[in-house]
Amino acid sequence: MATDYDAPRKPDEETGEESIEELKSHRRTDKQSSVVDEDEAEAAEGFELPGADLSGEELLVRVLPAQQDEFTCASCFLVRHRSQVAKEKDGLLYCTDCEG
Repeated sequence: MATDYDAPRKPDEETGEESIEELKSHRRTDKQSSVVDEDEAEAAEGFELPGADLSGEELLVRVLPAQQDEFTCASCFLVRHRSQVAKEKDGLLYCTDCEG
């Protein structure tokens, strides 16, 4: 918002009274419209992303078996390097992120 610095200024007393009244009016309108009921899933159905239809695409990924220096965390099920082993319990390995 642009400010006109050449315009005459109001005394502080007038400005204070107007701002109090403005605050009171804003408080009343805020109380009246505090909750909006909108289903997120219903709102998301209306949005169509351009080029988002990937139903005809195939994803080809080469899956490698776990390497000698890797393990699968028993908590987050991510494949991690052996240097990230934090705990071993009942033959299961847990990573530093899950145990940290």
